[in-house]
Amino acid sequence: MNGKAATGGEARTRLERGRTALGPALELVHTGRAPTRAVLTAELGVTRATAGAVAAELEALGLISVDAKPSAAAGSQGRPSHRLSVAGTGPVALAAQVHADGFRAALVGLGGEIVATAPGCETIDADPAQVLGTVVDEGARLLRETGRRCVGAGLAVPSAVAEPEGTALNPLHLAWPAGAPVREIFADCVRAAGVTGPAFTGNDVNLAALAEHRHGAGRGARDLLCVATGHRGVGGALVLDGRLHTGSSGLALEVGHLTVHPEGRPCHCGSRGCLDVETDPLAFLTEVGVRPGPEGLLNQARTLLAERYAEPAVRVAAEALIDRLGLGLAGLVNILNPDRIILGGLHRALLDADPERLRAVVADRSLWGRSGGVPILACTLDHNSLVGAAELAWQPVLDDPLGALG
Repeated sequence: MNGKAATGGEARTRLERGRTALGPALELVHTGRAPTRAVLTAELGVTRATAGAVAAELEALGLISVDAKPSAAAGSQGRPSHRLSVAGTGPVALAAQVHADGFRAALVGLGGEIVATAPGCETIDADPAQVLGTVVDEGARLLRETGRRCVGAGLAVPSAVAEPEGTALNPLHLAWPAGAPVREIFADCVRAAGVTGPAFTGNDVNLAALAEHRHGAGRGARDLLCVATGHRGVGGALVLDGRLHTGSSGLALEVGHLTVHPEGRPCHCGSRGCLDVETDPLAFLTEVGVRPGPEGLLNQARTLLAERYAEPAVRVAAEALIDRLGLGLAGLVNILNPDRIILGGLHRALLDADPERLRAVVADRSLWGRSGGVPILACTLDHNSLVGAAELAWQPVLDDPLGALG
């Protein structure tokens, strides 16, 4: 009797421990840090039996796949282990991004996998509800076509997003009104389209940094600084110990308004020579002396760098932007002391064009020499802001898979 009671108590304890481990286990598989059940066991610090039960529960929820036969990696020793991967036909998040040259909707699964996309390059209406209604409808169409279960929706916008209200404070390049309640509008559109799950909104560069930290060039960094310029303007983000540092009200890392050219162009903020207007695609085209074309500012600037860099006017313009970007990065390094910097958008293309020049400027302007040696890498994910928007929708599932889906 007592033995049976003890055995039953132990079983309940293992069950509760396994349920507590579901979220951490899913995040390990989601970010690629637990490719096998043996690694999952070690990372969670549980017994093999508990790890097996956790993996089986996540598989039953349709979130991961466990191979039927354990296999050993080439050259490895010891007992083979079952391989773990995200479920190929599992749930998805609806991700949306709006920028100055259009919008895009996508379905994103675990592991940051983009399952389907629907670009919409058009003039962005000054009414946020009109734009967000259209992009959500595109996402809902993708859900119908694929038949995938939806866990929620996330939106990336080129503006600081104030918390907890979810208002876009400065959507300057969209002509939306300052303080537009984008989260509320987006959530209303999601509900109207019949899309299930909660809705979230965030700044596009913040979300790009989150995606790169979990699935791309920032993986493994402890203090990750991301600076990027997309279609217009410049944004920054900081990931500390795996979490976005957004400040007290969501407005941290507005790096676009660092002054890097005191006698430079007037900025929307009222100052002059900010990163926002000195290192974005429009600034580059202006430096070269090329008028903006119909293909979009970012695409046009990238094409110039890739195909005409040997021309003196293009090279000189690129060097001017690299020097200004390097000056801004050096100031951020001195303040934040990150262990890695990743660059996106046109900044990624500038790094590819002349990495030695950019790294030399940062090193020369950084304090103590050592801080100037921080690695500067290019972002590696396509559509990283979209993937980051999906991460917002996936987070409740990562926190509590059974509660969110069970």
